[in-house]
Amino acid sequence: IWGKAACPSCEKAKRTLDARNIKYEYRQLGVDFEREEVLNEFPEARTFPQIVINGEKVGGYEQMVTYLEDTNYNGTGYSL
Repeated sequence: IWGKAACPSCEKAKRTLDARNIKYEYRQLGVDFEREEVLNEFPEARTFPQIVINGEKVGGYEQMVTYLEDTNYNGTGYSL
């Protein structure tokens, strides 16, 4: 999860993954990366968070939820 401080969607993404016992790495703007890095990594992105699962850029919180539901992802790459 590429996020920023005081981001409600970033917090929701972390809570959703925690509830599913899916391990993740959280990177915060200004602490772990700078704006230029996120613009290079996600040139089309305009919001936070930006979420990558198994190397696939899935988008923001809503797209992450859809991805998890559509793939039944359980954190290991296998369906539940």
